[in-house]
Amino acid sequence: MNSEFYPDLVEAGGLAAALERSAADLGVPLVLVPGRNEIPDAVGIATTAPGRLPLLVFPRADARGFHVIGRAREVDIVTGGVPELRDVVEAGALWAAGTPVPQMRQALPSLLYDPIADAHERGPAAAVTAQWERLKELAADTPTFPEFGLVVEAAHAEPRLRQLFPFTSHWTVAFSSCTGRRYRTEVAIAPYHGGQYFVLRHPNTGMLGEVSTAAEAVALALANLPDTVGPAVAGYPGGSD
Repeated sequence: MNSEFYPDLVEAGGLAAALERSAADLGVPLVLVPGRNEIPDAVGIATTAPGRLPLLVFPRADARGFHVIGRAREVDIVTGGVPELRDVVEAGALWAAGTPVPQMRQALPSLLYDPIADAHERGPAAAVTAQWERLKELAADTPTFPEFGLVVEAAHAEPRLRQLFPFTSHWTVAFSSCTGRRYRTEVAIAPYHGGQYFVLRHPNTGMLGEVSTAAEAVALALANLPDTVGPAVAGYPGGSD
C-alpha cells in the first residue's frame, strides 16, 4: 500500500482497521470480512440481504481513492470508485442494509450501476424479462436497421428463446442460459441490412447457416438449441449463486 496516498491506512494498520475507525467515528455499524485473496488489501463489508455478496473494497494503486464492487446473483450490479473512507462507509452501510438499487443510485450517483441491476436482484426470471424489454427499446430506437428489430420480435415470440437472457454484440443477438457475465451463449443470430441473417454458435463465430428472413433465422436457431437448455439461471459458467 502506497504510504503517500494512504498515510491514514498505514497508520491504522491497514484498510480494515481504518474502515472500522471511520465507521465508529460516523456511528455506522459495519461488519468486515476478508476480501479476495487475488486483490491486494481488499476488504469485504458483510450484508444479510438475500443474494448479495459482501461489498468488496480495495484501494486504488495509482492515486487516492477506493474501488467498490457490489455483486448479487453473480452479477456486478454496482461498481466504481469513491474518494474517501467516509464514502466507503456510506456505500457499505447502504449495501449491507439491502437498500434497493434505485435508492442507492440517488444516494451515490457517482457509482456505476448495471442497467437492470434491480431486476437482477429479484432473480434470473426478472432479469431475463428486463433484458428483453431493453432490446425491444433498442430496436424501436433504431428504425434504420429494421432487420435487428425483426430478429428481436421473432425471437421473443418463441418461448424457448424468450426464456434465455438475450444480449447484443455488434448487433448480433445472442441467447445465454445464464444471466451473469461471462455469458453462456447457446446460439446467436446476426442480422444484416438487406435481409440477410447468419445463425451462429457464438456471437461472432461458429457459422450454422445463412437465411433470408428473421423467421427462418429463429427456426434455424431453435433447431440448433440443445434440448437440455431451460430457463436462464443466475450466475455464469463456472460460477454459483
